[in-house]
Amino acid sequence: MENVNLIDTFSEFKELKNIDRVTMMSVLEDVFRSMLIKTYGSDEKFDIIINIDKGDFEIWRNREVVEDGKVEDPNLQIPLSKAKLIDEDYEVGEEVTDEVKLLDFGRRSILALRQNLTARILELEKNNVYNKYKDRIGEIVAGEIYQVWKREILVLDDEGNELILPKNEQIPSDYFRKGDTIRAVVVKVDMRNNNPLIILSRTSPVFLERLFELEVPEIFDGLITIKKIVRVPGERAKVAVESYDERIDPVGACVGMKGSRIHGIVRELKNENIDVINFTNNTQLFIQRSLSPAKISNIKIVEDDKRAEVYLQPREVSLAIGKGGLNIRLASQLTGYEIDVYRESGTEDDEDVNLDEFSDEIDAWIIDELKAIGCDTAKSVLELSPADLATRTDLEEETIKEVLKILRAEFE
Repeated sequence: MENVNLIDTFSEFKELKNIDRVTMMSVLEDVFRSMLIKTYGSDEKFDIIINIDKGDFEIWRNREVVEDGKVEDPNLQIPLSKAKLIDEDYEVGEEVTDEVKLLDFGRRSILALRQNLTARILELEKNNVYNKYKDRIGEIVAGEIYQVWKREILVLDDEGNELILPKNEQIPSDYFRKGDTIRAVVVKVDMRNNNPLIILSRTSPVFLERLFELEVPEIFDGLITIKKIVRVPGERAKVAVESYDERIDPVGACVGMKGSRIHGIVRELKNENIDVINFTNNTQLFIQRSLSPAKISNIKIVEDDKRAEVYLQPREVSLAIGKGGLNIRLASQLTGYEIDVYRESGTEDDEDVNLDEFSDEIDAWIIDELKAIGCDTAKSVLELSPADLATRTDLEEETIKEVLKILRAEFE
């Protein structure tokens, strides 16, 4: 019965574990020799034959034949009378080889052997998973969602290994159910309590970079390189690309015919708005491109402070800033310059009034909300419809109506 249990463990070792043959043989022999040392005090005179394919094994003991009554160590010597029971032709001085049956070790030893073997299998498997994914940091993996918890999701890869996708590494609009297939990038691999911990991410810029490599052959082949990626997951991303072949338009190649290439990436990222920008060492031009879709009138660079003063027509200010300041914030991260937006001098209506002048009638937080979308004067707010203001800000409809009423009264 114990032999059957061991063979079951062999089968598990052979078929279910991703362990190379050499390592497998070494571990099995090591486990058996440990048992021999514990039982007989030494393993020097023992041969272990393991048949991995059949899940079977044999243990043979080699002893020297000595005259009866002169046995000093029964593990190394055998009396002539017992040797002749094995084969009549044995003589003193010859070596006898006989098989040691598993049952000879006793039930406790067999149980200990099986537990030791199972533990070694588990340890090897954990190390294999750790080493496998340690070399795959930065790669995209696909897996099936096995369990959804409040703070994380348990994902199983095609070999049944457990991967973790924490809540903070998920795109805010991600919604998964058990059985769904997802893609994510490996960002961290650790050993916690002797167990491999593989952390995935869908919010990392590396994930977006790898998606571009999958969708754009020119990037995969090295003809186009991604210089930098900044993103607010699920909202907006800016990707600076450069071509090493002047015949290739890097932006056009990344977007594809009618957006065919970038659409797949956008869908994967839950409709994240992706701006692909042609990288250049010309700082002014790069800042101008990074603030797209706004059209810049003039730029003044202050190198000492790594700051850029950008001047635009009043109608372009809100485009440059973006909803909640998202566009200008990402542009700053992409270029490495703090960007300040100004209305082009001479373009403002002399009769226009700064919003701060209405601080007695309009709450400061409402004024700040309007400034965040580039509306810092009364007329810049009045140029927008109530629907636009509701979309671009977090203000309620009643609040917007009251603000517009106050501003209109100023010019009546």
